[in-house]
Amino acid sequence: MRSIRARTLLLVLGLLSLSMTLISYKSYRDARHEIEELFDAQLAQSARLLEGMLGTAMSTGDLQALQQALNQALQVSQTDQGPIKREGHAYESKLAFQVLDEHGQLLLQSASAPTGVLAQMVADFHRDNDSHAHQSDESLNSLADQLSGYHSVPLAGHHWRLFILHDRQDRHMILVAEREDVRGELVEKITLRSLLPDLVGLPLLALLVWLAIGWGLHPLRRMAEAIKARAPDNLAPLLLGPLPQELEPMGAALNRLLSQVNQLLDQEKRFIADAAHELRTPLAVLRIHAQNAREAPEPADRELALGQLLSGVERATRVVAQLLTLARLEPNGVQLAMAELDLLDYLRQELAELSPLALARNQELELEADEHGNYRLRADAPSLGTLVQNLISNAVQYTPDGGRIRVQLQSSSDTLLLRVQDSGPGVTADQRDRLFARFYRQGDGQGAGLGLSIVQRVVELHQGRISLGDSPLGGLEVCVELPRR
Repeated sequence: MRSIRARTLLLVLGLLSLSMTLISYKSYRDARHEIEELFDAQLAQSARLLEGMLGTAMSTGDLQALQQALNQALQVSQTDQGPIKREGHAYESKLAFQVLDEHGQLLLQSASAPTGVLAQMVADFHRDNDSHAHQSDESLNSLADQLSGYHSVPLAGHHWRLFILHDRQDRHMILVAEREDVRGELVEKITLRSLLPDLVGLPLLALLVWLAIGWGLHPLRRMAEAIKARAPDNLAPLLLGPLPQELEPMGAALNRLLSQVNQLLDQEKRFIADAAHELRTPLAVLRIHAQNAREAPEPADRELALGQLLSGVERATRVVAQLLTLARLEPNGVQLAMAELDLLDYLRQELAELSPLALARNQELELEADEHGNYRLRADAPSLGTLVQNLISNAVQYTPDGGRIRVQLQSSSDTLLLRVQDSGPGVTADQRDRLFARFYRQGDGQGAGLGLSIVQRVVELHQGRISLGDSPLGGLEVCVELPRR
């Protein structure tokens, strides 16, 4: 993929080129229009000057003298070998004028005028009108008025711009002409001089834009170099100094990502450390039981060692299961599938599956709830099942044989309240907070000390609250408050 610098440069230069092209075209059209207006005004002014110089009753000699004076003014000398042009401007040969009488007879003309061509135009005009028998002077004047004005016609191999003035008082036709390549050359020069700085300056502008973009992207390049230079195990936040506003979200996102990765690695390290800590002792015990079974001289001793070995395996299995459950409920590992469920029906199903644990110890497991209450809420069913299993397992474990375990479910408009009460020894107030710590066990319990830690995590994921208190049955009461939404 093309670099940001190259993409930006191409975009900027493309927009500049398009804008310059449109502006240059508009300037060319405006310049051409203004030049046309200027030259047309000069043609009309020249025709008015000639009109003022001519009179109605000028003799042939006066016309010849005027022709000679005009030739001298236009730097043309008449000799036996023909007209000789003196030093002047090259454009003078591209300007011309002719003066004709009302019958198309040539009275005056410039040396640069195409010989006879302008006069032929008027002659053709009269010939077309002679097809009508004996037209009046007024009719001829009307037709001459129609011929007056600006015309663009091809004459003598060139295109000429004509201005024809009909002098009704002196009965003259004054024609002033200019070759259109004079105008075209002037427009081309103006356009070229306007475009030349742009064409020459465009590469320089591209270089300056390239350098400016590079300077503008320097913070991004510095950030990339800082990230590239970091060690793989360095997950500390990036310290890049003041960043442009556009890069501040990127820097914040990178630091947030590094923090999340760091937390995830810490959780994995903690999980590995917890698993190693908790499994080290059971595995050592299992090894001892296995050695005792192998070295037991009597079958009864061997059976006792094998029974203890089987019990140790079951305990290690519970520890591993709870560790995996806790790892799944970590912030970066949990994936809740929130759905509508009836907590009372769900609680009945879970207690039915857990009742054999209580029956094995002759314990009474009971559920109290208002059958007509509304117990619907949005929750993740698997994690709620884990919560109920851990609460009931803890209650069964710490309640003596023949004791009681009572589960109460209450509802309000916004929350549901789940209480698990037992008739065990209970927990003093100063030790209750420690029950949520991982691997903390009270007394000689056979668990891993993770049950209430898992319950607390499930409650946090559902944005609820958990508290410990004294049970009316004499033991511990665990109260879980869950929001409906």
